Amino acid sequence: MTVSFEEYAALARQLAEQHRAGEQHAAAESERRRDLHAAADYLQQRLTTQGQRLDQLGRAIDLYQPTSGPASEPGPGRPDEAATWPGPPSGSSPATAAGPATAAGAFAGPGTGDGAPAGAAGVPGGSGAGAYPQVPAGEARLALPTAVSPAGALPAQRAVAVDPAVELELARRMADEADRHGQQAELLAQRPVLLPTWSPLARAVTIYAGCAAAAGVLMLALVLASGVGLVDGFTLGAWICAGLPAVAFFGGYLVLGRWGRPAMVEGAPPRYLPLGFLICFLLVPMAYCAYLLLVRGLR
Repeated sequence: MTVSFEEYAALARQLAEQHRAGEQHAAAESERRRDLHAAADYLQQRLTTQGQRLDQLGRAIDLYQPTSGPASEPGPGRPDEAATWPGPPSGSSPATAAGPATAAGAFAGPGTGDGAPAGAAGVPGGSGAGAYPQVPAGEARLALPTAVSPAGALPAQRAVAVDPAVELELARRMADEADRHGQQAELLAQRPVLLPTWSPLARAVTIYAGCAAAAGVLMLALVLASGVGLVDGFTLGAWICAGLPAVAFFGGYLVLGRWGRPAMVEGAPPRYLPLGFLICFLLVPMAYCAYLLLVRGLR
């Protein structure tokens, strides 16, 4: 059988077109894998940054407690080590870039010692022959799927197709959700425990005024003690003019430093010392004057 020149030329053109199509497919597959690697590396960096930020939040709210485990165990008890979030290494393939659980497509147990995964046969308590029927190499081509026998034999596992791009997109969405919750946690950490929704000035005025009111209650106790002769007039005047206002001022100062300070704040929060001094050293004597006017008015 002879082949004409035109038939040879048609075959050559067909082979050239197939070769070009193969090259284009290989180039597109290589570009897709590079994109998957870049997306996996970026996602791993995001997860590492999120882990470090969560460590800072844990230390700020006193949830970062050391543990007594060995030094080789990673965990939140090692403040000198940044948190490592699960992520694919930079040199991993696209199949493993989506994570160890999704890249395999099915569960793979510990190895059997000869380089092959154990599968269901590696489960503790299983028999040496494994949970699946073993087919000799010579009969592999003749083996047909069989139903589950009464003895409990299982059919062969089927590989699950995994799309790395879909898994990376799901991981990216979860990272976005984690960022959103992290921002909400940072906003809450920037609020103090005492009167969190108030402004710093209103909070300071309220705390100093409350401490001055508590000092006013002590002032009334001293006045009553002076009326029965337990406290002399000089001591009463010293406490009203200096002692109780100073106690109220330092009490408000300590309360602002302990419960009026946010968990995460850069620098020291304002405590408005001149305003607090003025409030405490004015309200206590004014409360005593108001008490005297009230007593004289009732008489």
